[in-house]
Amino acid sequence: MPTYISRHDETPEGSPMSAFMSVFASLVEGLADLLEPLFQASAAAAAIVLFTAFVRLLVHPLSRAAARGQRERARLQPQIAELRKKHKKNPEKLQKAVMELHAKEKVSPLSGCLPSLFQLPAFFLLYHLFSNSTIGGEANALLAHKLLAAPLGGRWMDALGDGGVFGARGLVYLGLFVVVACVATFNYRRTKRQMATPQVTAAGSGEQQVPGMGAVLKFMPLMSFMTLFTVAFVPLAAALYVVTSTTWSAVERAVLYRDMPGASPLAAATG
Repeated sequence: MPTYISRHDETPEGSPMSAFMSVFASLVEGLADLLEPLFQASAAAAAIVLFTAFVRLLVHPLSRAAARGQRERARLQPQIAELRKKHKKNPEKLQKAVMELHAKEKVSPLSGCLPSLFQLPAFFLLYHLFSNSTIGGEANALLAHKLLAAPLGGRWMDALGDGGVFGARGLVYLGLFVVVACVATFNYRRTKRQMATPQVTAAGSGEQQVPGMGAVLKFMPLMSFMTLFTVAFVPLAAALYVVTSTTWSAVERAVLYRDMPGASPLAAATG
């Protein structure tokens, strides 16, 4: 996640990006106005959560397709095991044979990554919107909106400098960290259980089929906790997107993969 971009990067006035950002900012403001009777000062934050839910609904067909793809990959495991025995002394031939098998059966070994990849534009859009002090040559009014006491354009370091961890702004981030930690722990335990199944263990022993997969599988259970760093360093609006999307992913995967004890850990740890 991009934690190194300046808080007040400016979008060139008159550029297509500036016009697009202006339209998006107006949509967020309009949605916040609709939600204001219910959420009052935190209406813009509620609008971001609702926007995230809408994005996840759009991506849901890809998530379902990824689940179907995992069932197909599970079906191919006996054939892959035979290929592994046949080419156990030739990793290059094994990799080629497995890739040919996937191509023949029209199964993508990395289809579980697609839902995450298609969400990146929405995340970067929010990140950019709340990292600019001006939009379309005018002051960015969205930066004045808050989630309780914390500005949507602020970061955790700002909260630490204004009351500390347990200050009014710091408590907002503390709540988000608790949610992320709970979701990450849930994902960690689920991924560890999945990796302990015979199918996943066998896939890990044949890591030659995808270069570097063995190292990725070892690190995979801890990936969910990386979200804590993202929430800490991006603008609060983008952090809300991440927290909402991550929570959605945990529930969605628990439902889609409930009958698949050997579901891909790659699909289980990315969202």
